[in-house]
Amino acid sequence: MEDVYMGIDVGSISTKGVILTKDNRIVASAYIWTEGNPIGAVKQLLHLLEEQVSGEEYRIVGTGTTGSARQLVGTVVGATVVKNEITAHAVGTTTFHPDVRTILEIGGQDSKIILVENGVAIDYAMNTLCAAGTGAFLSSQSNRLGIPVEEMGEIALKSSHPTQIAARCTVFAESDLVHKIQVGHTREDIVAGLCQAVVGNYLNNVGKGKKILSPVVFQGGVSKNIGVVKAFERQLGCPVLVDENGHLMGAIGAAILARRSKKRKEFSFDIDDMEFITREINCGGCPNNCEIICVYRDGQMIDSWGNRCQRGDAAAKKAARRFSEEN
Repeated sequence: MEDVYMGIDVGSISTKGVILTKDNRIVASAYIWTEGNPIGAVKQLLHLLEEQVSGEEYRIVGTGTTGSARQLVGTVVGATVVKNEITAHAVGTTTFHPDVRTILEIGGQDSKIILVENGVAIDYAMNTLCAAGTGAFLSSQSNRLGIPVEEMGEIALKSSHPTQIAARCTVFAESDLVHKIQVGHTREDIVAGLCQAVVGNYLNNVGKGKKILSPVVFQGGVSKNIGVVKAFERQLGCPVLVDENGHLMGAIGAAILARRSKKRKEFSFDIDDMEFITREINCGGCPNNCEIICVYRDGQMIDSWGNRCQRGDAAAKKAARRFSEEN
């Protein structure tokens, strides 16, 4: 039986998972929508991964989690490593592209840039509240235009005069889009303009003040849009590489980090049969009034976090006793 490692990346829009061998070969992978339910999404993800691996052939001995719900999911799956998205994406990308200098990443609601030197992340930036440079923006505009978001890239390539669309923020971009439709711009030019708007917003906000050096690797769900890839190449003046597994790179990085860690814990897919509940409490033990997240499995608290002092531990234990009495 071969030892393998699992990585899970749970974002606000999508949940990704991979199972890697010690030589970084992917033996299972899955990409699904989170739909506001990270625990439910992870259970579905694990079911899809389990279908791809044989219990007699592989044994998962390390699990890494990353993404916005990494701590919650890490508790649920008993992760051996929990790391932030910057570290996971950097580790995953530099493993397969050791000469990379700039990592561009655009997901559903988040986007980030990571600068790399000698295989080590030396600087990064993430988007703020604006969603104009993300996949959610493209998705909403594709619905407005009646075009499947998966087809936008190929449509954009047919344009010879991309429409100039205001990219300062989502609200301005949407109102400008409506105006351009009304005055008769072609569908191809508008879609190409939207791709350029995403790139322009990303570079002016996430990439502002950053020295973008080649080789450049573009990843995240939006990297599958060839129109956005070409727009990046035009504005950066250099080739932009898209890894075939770029949409999974956070999960890949988490799996690699689990392999590099010395901690080992065999994973069992039977967590799908367990019930997990999360509760948020306010400590109130001091002026910090910390918000503490408690996770319960089959009625018992298995983890909590968010407290800044020992009073928070006491508050979590008190909440666990109350939860047990009520249930």
